[in-house]
Amino acid sequence: MEVIINPDLETIDWKEVSEIFRQVNWGIRHPKNIENSFKKSSITCFIKEEDTIVGFGRTVDDGKYYALLVDVIVHPEHQSKGIGTQIVNELKSRLIGYNFITLTAAPNKEGFYQKIGWEKQKSAYIFPKDDKQRLEHCE
Repeated sequence: MEVIINPDLETIDWKEVSEIFRQVNWGIRHPKNIENSFKKSSITCFIKEEDTIVGFGRTVDDGKYYALLVDVIVHPEHQSKGIGTQIVNELKSRLIGYNFITLTAAPNKEGFYQKIGWEKQKSAYIFPKDDKQRLEHCE
């Protein structure tokens, strides 16, 4: 597997990325919107097996104090092989010195993050965009 940090995003097949979002049940995301989001991210990570994207993730941060890991996704056929851990560790290793490094786990994926050393916050909050998000992410 090849780990690619901050690749030339013009070389990424955004339709392939969009399809992976769909396959993990994160909804339909338009390839151009995904591309625009990744281009605004500080750090991007893609894992490829040969020429096929099998996982990816990115950060949204201010360059010094606060960083958020987002869109950490592994293709369903490649899950439970350590790829997610590799993506998270690659992103986190580039955020040394930040005061806060956070993420929001997908519903029912909390155990994955706890297993690799992440801890649940006591005071994290979300302003739910709809009832589905409220049911999935709120206590």
